[in-house]
Amino acid sequence: MKKKAIALTAIACSLGMMLSGCGGSGDSSSSNASSSIITAYNSEPQNALIPGDTNETGGGRVGQMLFSNLVSFNAKGDAEMEVAESITPNDDASQYTVKIKDGWKFTDGTPVTAESFTKAWSYVSNAKNAQKCSSFFSMIKGYDELQDADNLKGDEQLSGLTVKDDKTFTVDLNTPDSVFPIKAGYLAFAPLPESFYKDPKAFGEKPVGNGMYKLDKWDHNSQIALVKNDDYKGVQQVKNDGVTFKIYTSVDSAFADVQSGNLDVMDTVPASATKTFEKDDSIESYNKAGSVIQTFTIPAELDHWKTNTEEGQLRRQALSMAIDRQSIVDKVLNGVGTVATDFSSPVVPGYSKDLDHSDNLQYNPDKAKELWKKANAISSYDGNLTFSFNADGSAQPVYEAIVNSVNNVLGSEGLKATTNPMPTLQEFRNAISDRQMTGAFRTGWRPDYPSIENYLYQLYDSAAADGKGSNDGDYKNADVDKLFTEAMACTNSDEQIKLYQDAEVILLQQLPAIPLYYSNADGVAAKGVQGFAMDWQNQPIYNEITKS
Repeated sequence: MKKKAIALTAIACSLGMMLSGCGGSGDSSSSNASSSIITAYNSEPQNALIPGDTNETGGGRVGQMLFSNLVSFNAKGDAEMEVAESITPNDDASQYTVKIKDGWKFTDGTPVTAESFTKAWSYVSNAKNAQKCSSFFSMIKGYDELQDADNLKGDEQLSGLTVKDDKTFTVDLNTPDSVFPIKAGYLAFAPLPESFYKDPKAFGEKPVGNGMYKLDKWDHNSQIALVKNDDYKGVQQVKNDGVTFKIYTSVDSAFADVQSGNLDVMDTVPASATKTFEKDDSIESYNKAGSVIQTFTIPAELDHWKTNTEEGQLRRQALSMAIDRQSIVDKVLNGVGTVATDFSSPVVPGYSKDLDHSDNLQYNPDKAKELWKKANAISSYDGNLTFSFNADGSAQPVYEAIVNSVNNVLGSEGLKATTNPMPTLQEFRNAISDRQMTGAFRTGWRPDYPSIENYLYQLYDSAAADGKGSNDGDYKNADVDKLFTEAMACTNSDEQIKLYQDAEVILLQQLPAIPLYYSNADGVAAKGVQGFAMDWQNQPIYNEITKS
């Protein structure tokens, strides 16, 4: 047992973090907690608050405060045992034995057991249930057998999950996966109480979790009120009495409310304020290098833009080279970002500035025109391309700048780029989920767990396409899939990173999405707010914020 526990530590360290089997309770009921409710910026969640059906920030901000997973992450992204007592691999990391701690219970009073995890993971995996995070479980044995929705009832279980007793279960994988203990910290891997299965729809409106907070009420398009869970047993400290997420359709309005003291904290800064917010005496500001990558995606099978054709690759490369990213970072973002050079981010091991084909991300108007002409020689194209984004965020100035840059370079070659703002994030994400996009659309990635695997596999593997994950462009490439599988099975960190970078070289050539820039972790808090800082996900550490 001691030898295997050490092996788990070695795997975790290879990913730049340490999994600790120690760590006491966060003592969320401590008398040191201030009697305060924090108000925070949010958008209306796309879906009901079900962990496995949440893959956007509006629901994610809330969900990860309502549920606790096997592991949690501190502000730096280091993993710590949360509900798990231990996660122990066999010799080749193809099987894990999970033991959970005593004393955990859901906010309805029922205990958190091994089956709370295995049934939840099987539910998310089962295609009949159409959960957006299904692909996160594709490495578990039995996943493929749960993908024929027409011949399933929805309650079939993953054959790779075996409950040994109330506190122990095993996880058998299709192939070795050294990242599995870290993935288990993602919201989709949260446990669910038995009440969920009786009425998932009703549960999603008022979820019952085991996290730092519990839901008080959800007034749609207005606010989501959370209150502290006094029975929380985890390692995080809860220093306030609750967090109320206020729903906004304008980041400028939210920013103004922070300035006036009517909103406590927000995890973004509108483009109109990026030049001045750090000098604004009416607020507390935060601005440091972050983990979020901003991209846009063009469907992989869109006519003239297909990723598996020479024409499609030439057009994507030309489009990318027509975008003056540095100008956007300097003039639109006012330096609150860094030009992208790969598909990950500068804060994760494996990030690179000089991979083969990374020059496709560099501004090169002459080369862009040359490639566009080559594409036209293969097949003529009417030249219309829309760029869709949600208008309730801060993307509009960025996409207006992208369109202007593209038209300035390729307009003379016949391309006509236009913006297509959509009113809310919910409407925008629904259009993506329903595969209604017929042009470019805003995408980006806030990591679910601190690993380069999360930036790549979850967005560009075939298993994450077709609505089963976050591969919104439905990109599929067998060579990329193979490299991802080999990387996940590798326990040597240097060799693992090399395999992921080899996959990135293909991505940089085919450009299923086009990287733009890495967002800084930037946000603001009202005067009187204490403990305001942002974590490895570019999010405020809500549970540690108080106010005088």
